[in-house]
Amino acid sequence: MSIITTATAKLADIAVETDRTDAVQSFVKQETVLVDLTTADGSAGTGYAYTIGTGGTSVLALLRDHLLPALIGQDARNVEALWRRLFALTRATTTGAITSLALAAVDTALWDVRCKRAGEPLWRLAGGHRQEVPVYDTEGGWLHLTADDLVKGALRAQKAGWGGVKIKVGKPHPAEDAERLRAVREAVGPSLHIMTDANQSQTMSAALRLAAALEPYDPYWIEEPLPADDISGHARLARATRIPVAVGESLYALPQFRGYLETGAASVVQVDAARVGGITPWLKVAHTAESHNVMVCPHFLMELHVSLVAAVPNGSYVEHIPQLRAVTRGELTMRDGMAVAPDLPGIGIDWDMDAIDDRRVA
Repeated sequence: MSIITTATAKLADIAVETDRTDAVQSFVKQETVLVDLTTADGSAGTGYAYTIGTGGTSVLALLRDHLLPALIGQDARNVEALWRRLFALTRATTTGAITSLALAAVDTALWDVRCKRAGEPLWRLAGGHRQEVPVYDTEGGWLHLTADDLVKGALRAQKAGWGGVKIKVGKPHPAEDAERLRAVREAVGPSLHIMTDANQSQTMSAALRLAAALEPYDPYWIEEPLPADDISGHARLARATRIPVAVGESLYALPQFRGYLETGAASVVQVDAARVGGITPWLKVAHTAESHNVMVCPHFLMELHVSLVAAVPNGSYVEHIPQLRAVTRGELTMRDGMAVAPDLPGIGIDWDMDAIDDRRVA
């Protein structure tokens, strides 16, 4: 039987693999919340969510105090019903980051169970559009790196056959950002996509100046130039620049994405499965974006997102930021410059539970 008999959660701190800085913060650590589910017939699944330094214990408490007890005795096959059941239990705290992260940890565990019971990998069961997807690198584009460092990183990505690189922007003067972008563009030529990311650091006037300064170097997109809740501001910027506007990593519910899409405020959707509440709402966001002819290039979590990007027809890019190598037995497979979605049943992550236990937070 597929009745859930146990549901547990734990928190592990995973150190960053390299220094990561942007215009507003540094990536301190990945607080990783994991949920383990088992069913009466012996099926098991593991899901997860994350923060980048704070709030992990709050997510853990919400899971243990409210969400996990409500799963016992429920049918793990009813993923939509369980998502709605848990959402209703937390109605007083939605929509918000803590609740969405907790829901995501449960939802990805349920999908892990679903895929394993079906004997299918996530990329196929969630849609099965293709198995290989383009990848772009962010690890070589952090804000603290010099222009020479950015060039070296971009050339490495280009040599590997990757489709693009991301350059963080948000220096004190837009001319500094433009000069860094110019150096990379001159080094790699016109074919490599160069994404830019301002991490919500700009005012409206500053974003307009920044976009104008970057336009000559043909950015593939400008990401989160304004605060994530400023839909009208992003719409205004989108009308004022030729650079496509990308948003989504800091949005936590489907209606927020709908607002961006309906107003033309986003040309690229960067929905994050952990932050939006799991795989179930991620797919809804992706299909909503498809109905607006908008591509999906999710934020972070490449080990999970590779399968989701592969599942949907408007999945365009996976973001290369390795973060789980210390707690998994494998890593993202690359072939001819493309990221390959795992073919084993489940969500595609082979956890090293001993390594996770070594990093557990009491």
